[in-house]
Amino acid sequence: MKARFSFYLSPEASRLLRQACSQHGASRSGIADEAIKAFLSPKPENALEPVIVRRLNSHSKTLGGLQRDLAIVTETLGLFVRYFLIVTPPVPESEQEEAKILGRDRFHRFVAQVGRRLASDQRLISQVLETIVTEKPELFAEALGEAGEPGEIVDNDEPDDDRDGGVRDE
Repeated sequence: MKARFSFYLSPEASRLLRQACSQHGASRSGIADEAIKAFLSPKPENALEPVIVRRLNSHSKTLGGLQRDLAIVTETLGLFVRYFLIVTPPVPESEQEEAKILGRDRFHRFVAQVGRRLASDQRLISQVLETIVTEKPELFAEALGEAGEPGEIVDNDEPDDDRDGGVRDE
């Protein structure tokens, strides 16, 4: 047997209740009964929590990979700049105009190559690491053996004599 209650509603709540009754074809007591049960029932544990935790774990793994890739790129760029500055002789005044033209041409080819790689989703870092792992895995062991303290830059290599500095298309 249902218990009988008498209570007052604000004009806004009364309007919403009448509107819900007409839209859903339900009685006022039926809607009130369901609303009170929904309001007073113990809430289940947040059902989204496991989904959010999985998503956060996935994002953490992705960020870890990005941090690793960024460290590789930063280290590579730093070593390249140092190598370039060591092996590149100053350009004589009489050859500077030709050097600027050549530099501009090389830069345009470089940008085009980067654009092609980005469009094809082919990454140089992946190719380099795959090549090292398959063809010269001992390089990783050597690099680990030469490494000093974490974060320390160790440079035991002398620059090569390859001084053309050109960017070659693949």
